[in-house]
Amino acid sequence: METYTRTLNRIPALCMLVLLALALLTLNSCTDKKKSEAETTVTSTMDIPPLFERRGELAAAVEWQRTKQKVAELNGRIRKEPNDIKPRLQIAVIYLSEARITGEHPYYYPAILKILDGVLAMDPKNFEATTFKASVKMSQHQFAEARELAEKARQINPNNAYVYGVLVDANVELGNYEEAVVMSDKMQSLKPSLESYSRVSYLREIYGNYPSSIEAMKLAVQAGLPGSEPQCWSKNILGHLYETTGQLDNAEKQYDGILMMRPSYAFAMAGQARIQKARKEYDKALATLEKAAKIMPEFSFHEQMAEIYALQGDKEKARKKFAEVAKMLDEDARSGHAVDLELCKLYTKSGQLDSARVYGLIEYKKRPKNIDVNHALAWVYYNQHDLRNAQQHMQVALRMGSKDPELLQQAGAIELALGNAGQHDKFVASARKTNPKFTL
Repeated sequence: METYTRTLNRIPALCMLVLLALALLTLNSCTDKKKSEAETTVTSTMDIPPLFERRGELAAAVEWQRTKQKVAELNGRIRKEPNDIKPRLQIAVIYLSEARITGEHPYYYPAILKILDGVLAMDPKNFEATTFKASVKMSQHQFAEARELAEKARQINPNNAYVYGVLVDANVELGNYEEAVVMSDKMQSLKPSLESYSRVSYLREIYGNYPSSIEAMKLAVQAGLPGSEPQCWSKNILGHLYETTGQLDNAEKQYDGILMMRPSYAFAMAGQARIQKARKEYDKALATLEKAAKIMPEFSFHEQMAEIYALQGDKEKARKKFAEVAKMLDEDARSGHAVDLELCKLYTKSGQLDSARVYGLIEYKKRPKNIDVNHALAWVYYNQHDLRNAQQHMQVALRMGSKDPELLQQAGAIELALGNAGQHDKFVASARKTNPKFTL
């Protein structure tokens, strides 16, 4: 079982930000059609970055022409009323959607931030722009800044459910799990929704309750508009929860169901590939991942390919693919996306342990309480035969009671290497309780 990257694929930093954005723009906003009360320097349409041209299958989608027409219309409105904030926010929402659909994060994240900074220059207390910026910073893994911005947005409007969602996400990533629960409860009380149920699911998983996590994600799926992207996203996460608990047939049904509604949903294809990989259908899995990668330049698809090449014994193909993933992550880093944890995991898988440790420690300095960061570092130290450091970091990774099978298996391996066979057996038994099909 491979580790699922929460920040990129589960916490809705970008996957559900568009739904958040659309909802916020329909609320009684303090800036709806509002012009700056102060005399400001007008931001021209030339300061609105253009759409990134879609390629391949995504360019043929019906909504692409509508998207281009809408952006042109909004730019026209800005030319006529340069101080009108609303069309700028609407363009930011469209770009958030395009970032999610196309995977062109290195282009869209800076573009969106430029638009939002322009709005905030005109209206420093704009709630929507502040909240959107916090969410983009979450997507860029700038977690401390995201939390600071979300707190600022909460001061502007303490009764908006969505800003509490960002605070859940930021506190989770910073390792403030108890605070994340408080924020989640507040969000749930303000507005039970797909967004709030999904966060409840994630927190229950962090605390080791997979059955309850699955039930909460089912509620998220039910709360979504049938066939909508947010509902498909929720079904995708539900599928992965089924994978983690060994329910491969149920997982496969979720991925297949998504692709019946949205044939180009690349993350569901990656889910299918994981099922195929688990069944040792390696060539089939590679073909599925190739298809997904043609739709979206998502690094994790290529990382899965590298792992399969390694399982097939093709070390050279695996090496080249791991190097390709590193280049993709470097590109993300140049756009402002912090990828140190992803590089740590990547270099661990590819056997470059010194580099893995360097990047893991960079991330650890920023968020020493996060369980995923400590998990990654523990496994680096284990592979470097530094068992004491491995054990210390693993204890932090386990502090919330996680029942993730891979985490427990690795914790067991560390204990066994230290001569603690009994503790090893307990961890392995716990892993198999979560997933009876889990193999060491």
